[in-house]
Formats: sequence, structure tokens, C-alpha cells
Amino acid sequence: MSTPYPFTAIVGQDDLRLGLLLNAVSPAVGGVLVRGEKGTAKSTAVRALAALMPEVSVVPGCRFSCDPVSPDPACPDGPHAEAAGVSRAARTVELPVGASEDRLVGALDIERALSEGVKAFEPGLLADAHRGILYVDEVNLLHDHLVDLLLDAAAMGASYVEREGVSVRHAARFLLVGTMNPEEGELRPQLLDRFGLTVEVAASRDTDERVEVVRRRLAYDDDPEGFAARWAGEESALRERIAAARALLPRVVLGDGVLRQIAATCAAFEVDGMRADIVMARTATALAAWAGREEVTADDVRQAALLALPHRRRRNPFDAPGLDEDKLDQTLDEAGPQENSDGDDQPDPDPDGGGDDGDGGGGGGGGVPPQADGDRTPPRGESGDTPSGAPEGSPDAPGRSTGAEQQPVASAEPFRTKMLSVPGLGEGAAGRRSRARTEHGRTTGARRPQGALTKLHLAATVQAAAPHQRARGRSGRGLVVRRDDLRQATREGREGNLVLFVVDASGSMAARQRMSAVKGAVLSLLLDAYQRRDKVGLVTFRGKEAEVALPPTSSVDAAASRLESLPTGGRTPLAAGLLKAHDVLRVERLRDPSRRPLLVVVTDGRATGGPEPVALAGRAGRLHRSEGTASVVVDCESGYVRLGLAGELARELGGTAVTLDELRADSIAGLVKDVTAAGRAA
Repeated sequence: MSTPYPFTAIVGQDDLRLGLLLNAVSPAVGGVLVRGEKGTAKSTAVRALAALMPEVSVVPGCRFSCDPVSPDPACPDGPHAEAAGVSRAARTVELPVGASEDRLVGALDIERALSEGVKAFEPGLLADAHRGILYVDEVNLLHDHLVDLLLDAAAMGASYVEREGVSVRHAARFLLVGTMNPEEGELRPQLLDRFGLTVEVAASRDTDERVEVVRRRLAYDDDPEGFAARWAGEESALRERIAAARALLPRVVLGDGVLRQIAATCAAFEVDGMRADIVMARTATALAAWAGREEVTADDVRQAALLALPHRRRRNPFDAPGLDEDKLDQTLDEAGPQENSDGDDQPDPDPDGGGDDGDGGGGGGGGVPPQADGDRTPPRGESGDTPSGAPEGSPDAPGRSTGAEQQPVASAEPFRTKMLSVPGLGEGAAGRRSRARTEHGRTTGARRPQGALTKLHLAATVQAAAPHQRARGRSGRGLVVRRDDLRQATREGREGNLVLFVVDASGSMAARQRMSAVKGAVLSLLLDAYQRRDKVGLVTFRGKEAEVALPPTSSVDAAASRLESLPTGGRTPLAAGLLKAHDVLRVERLRDPSRRPLLVVVTDGRATGGPEPVALAGRAGRLHRSEGTASVVVDCESGYVRLGLAGELARELGGTAVTLDELRADSIAGLVKDVTAAGRAA
């Protein structure tokens, strides 16, 4: 077994180390989510924590790590007779992103079932992690079906397995630690809330600190055992401090005053539910114990809020987690005097100096304040904002194209869209959009395995083997099964798609109210793609050319950010946009051939610039149609006189045209859910 990197040798990353240590002191805090760019010691710190965790006492031979003092009465290996427990190190169990459901929760031991005729349960990773650490690297890339199982286990402290004739329940209480790079996509809100704390990490910009990081890492790589020996003293001291804090924890007093501050803070930041209040209370108590105090202070409450609330505050889906520290200090000030004075209107001084009116925009750990509502209003205060009153040269008149670039406008409020899906049955990555044959989902039948057997259909296998038992000379309880009898389960679920947006940013779209509505529609579709676990890409066209504003990525919030800063103006090179999209899809088919694309063209259908721009756009559309790309055109044309050019483009693409109003889920206008694929109607 390789020697882990010492926890005390990690340079900087104070918030990361504190979050992990608080969970070591009080596992009831509920784990920690570590968010940050790649190469910031996230995984190193988590793996190093295991060496600091106190040993656990377990029942000898129990596969589910029961405590000999109070064994689980429902343990599958029980009931346990009274016996002395054995001590072992707390386990750190890693859940791979590509793990199967069987590996996570356990399953029927097929080998014993077929050979001995008995139903035996083979435990999974949740059983291994009981009373230890469950570590998920790149947790934001975890498949949805595994996320659902983790949610159930984390909520109930137990794992329930009901499958293939097996009904098992076992305890599964663990410290959940996840790491993620936000550039690769965000977490589902339900799983996000299950992490007690969250910390943001980034590489230091201090030269001396970076030099020390490199120096220590090179020394560790050259001689891991020798490097660990040099830090053994610091590791031992830290282990003793954790043990002392654990012993002190039951004596820490959480007074009514600080409890009021906790409740007021959670209410001020409009967090959902009561879990935030409980986690803040436990975190503040752990902070006091870590500091060697028997009473929680306002400083502990403030630090607990910075760790427990950023990922829980109510925010737009694409806003980064964070807290407004000025608002936090004000809330703590206002809540504090209610406990300390009667009838005195003068607030007590803030014990942590939160009343400072200096610049609060520094690089603190509280993140960025939520965007003000006024920021979403187009910054235009004059009257005459209608197309008829637009000054000469303004792009506000319908259909008028201009070469002048307009400043980006804020998007309108997003709305819930109708679902657009790719027709047919795919085989792509698990998601929530289009129908697909998947490894996880409802079982629809059985077939002979092609290659390695991955999902056994037990009933079909037994049915295939049963008629041949006498000829095979069966004796005893076991079933004689040969390879030809094995059947693979076929399952149907939902897949995630590649949703490629092609957005018209030309002068014909540049009217401020119109472009605001267009951005709001695309933002709504991006939100839908985020919820359905799609990859997204963004192509824009204006002036003389098209560009890939965002290559296909799982980070939907990155697409939303590019959309907000999108300028408009110039001619309408529609064909260039479609051809650029074709190039992007061609490359993506080579990279990820199983992920089916959905092309979403957001335009009014106009095409200008160059010879025969409309005909050229039609030929580009037919190119997508010939390759079977499912497509939808979001018609942004407005006004009383409509040319219907977006509908013509949809016909060339072999897809469907919808207006902005029809895109809304609550619209009374009809919309077929399956986007027409190229050639389907032919």
C-alpha cells in the first residue's frame, strides 16, 4: 500500500483543511464538498485525512462494520453474540464515477445462487463505507441513478436493497466527501444540500507559496516514506488535537444568543428547509471544540455560515455559490442584541469586527453577492424605445441591419420550457432527455449477451437452463448453468444529448427588448439542459462570420456566462453559422459517437451578406438534414408582418419551428415533443 501524502504537509488551502478537520471532529456535520480548479490538492487532502481519523471498533467477521457496543439488530450478518470488538483504521472508500449500481449497493451473489441454490447477499461500497469516509472524486459527473442511491442512503443512514429476489437492509452512516471542478458542470441541488459544508479552493498566486508546494511534492515523489517520516511529529500532534476536540465536543455549550444568530442568518439568506440551521449549529460547536473552548461565540457562527450556507442560499441556477459577507455581518449584528439587552435599541459591538464599513469587495471566501434585480433591466431610460421611434442608424427597427456593434443586453427572466427530445432509441450517456438503451433503467426484455455479460437477467437465464437439467445430470439443489443459458437484461431509460445552440447575433436581432427576450429563451433552454444532464455548445454568427463561442462542454453555466456577454450587430451570415455548427458536430461524432446531437437554431430566419445568402443557408440546412441531425428552429421574428423565414429554414433542416411563446411549457400552443429528424417524413 502506497504511503499517503501527509495532511500537515499541505501548503495553504486553509478552508479546505478546516472543513475536513471539522468533520473529523464531528462527523455529524455531514461531510464536505470541495469545489475548485484542477491541480489544487483536493484529492490529496481527502486521502490524507484518513490517516488522522480515530480507529473504530467492529464486531469480528461482520462485513457491515457493526459496533460491538450497540450492534445493528437488522444486520444481515447478525444477530451478533456478545464478544470483544477488534479495532481497525477507519476506511476511506472511493466511489468511481463509472461504478455500477450493483457495486454501490450490493446485489445477489449470483455464483452461490446458481451453484448452491441459496440466496446470498454480496455487500457493496455503501457497506464498506459504514462508519468511515465515502469519497467521490468528480462527484458532479456521477450518474443520476447513483446520485439517487446516495441521496437515499445519506438521508436514512441505511441502504435498502430490493432486487432479484433479495431484500436486505443494512446501516450505512458515512462521512460523505466529494470533489469537483465546476468547469465540468454543477451538482444537482438535492445532492448539493446533502453535503454539510462546502469550500472553494484555488491555486495560490503567491510565488513563495507555489515554490514551497513544488518543493514538497518533489520531495514526496522521490521518497514517500522518508517524507512522511519527517512529518510524523506534526501528524501525531494533529491526531491528538482531533481526539481532544472530540472529547471536548459534548461539553460545548450552544447558547440561546448564538442560536438566535444562526436562525436569523439562515432566514436572511433564504435557505430552503431547516437543514442549514442544524448544520450551522453543529459546525459552530465543532469550531469551538477545535479551538479548545466550551462555549460557542459569534466568531464561530460567522465561520460556520461561510462554510455551511454558500451552496444552500437561494440563487439562480447559474450563479456561483457564495455569500455577501457585508450582509452576513449586518445580520449577526442585528440578531446579537436581542439576547444581550432588554429595551436597549443600541446594538452591541460586533465581536468579530463585522461592522466595518470598508470595502467588502476583496478576495474573501464569501463569494459574490446575488445579482440585483435592476441589473436584469435593459439600461435604457429614454422614451421612444419602440421601433417606430428609433433614431436613424439604430438596430431597433425590424429587419434593419447595421454594422455597428451594440453593447450586450441583459437577458429576460428564464422560464420553464417544453421538452425537446431526439426521436428514436439511442445508446448515449445516462441523462434525462431522450429515450435510450441504457445500463440502468426499467428492464424491457432479455437477449443473448454480445461480448462480456454486464447485466444478468436472472429469470430469463433460469428459464433457459431449466429444460436441460435432466440431460445435464443435475443432482442436489444447485442449477446446472452453461454459458449458452446466460441472458443479458435489456433496459430502457433516458440519455443526455449534445444540445448545440446556433444563435443569431446580427443587427436584425439587435433591438434591445427583442434580444433580451431571445437571451431569456436560450437561458431557459440552457437551464433545461442543465437539469437533463446534457452537454451543450454555443455557436454565434454576426457580421461576416460565425464563431464557436463555447465548445461542447458539460459546464452549462459557462454557456450562460458567454450568452450574457454576447454583443450584437452587423449582417446575418446564417449559412456560416450552420456550417460552423456542422464542423462542431462532425468533430463531436468522432469524440463521442454514442451521444446524439440536437441542433437548436435561434434566429428570425433572415440571411444577408454575400451572393445568394438565402440559397446558401438552405444548402447548409440540407447538409444537416442529410446526416440525420435532429433540429429545432426557435423563431424570433416579431411584429405584425411576418415573413416566415424561420419556418422555411426548419423545413430545409428537416426539423421543427417553434415561436418564443410556443417554447414555454405553460403555452396553450401545441408542440410535438419529439423533434422531427431529417428524412423521417420522407
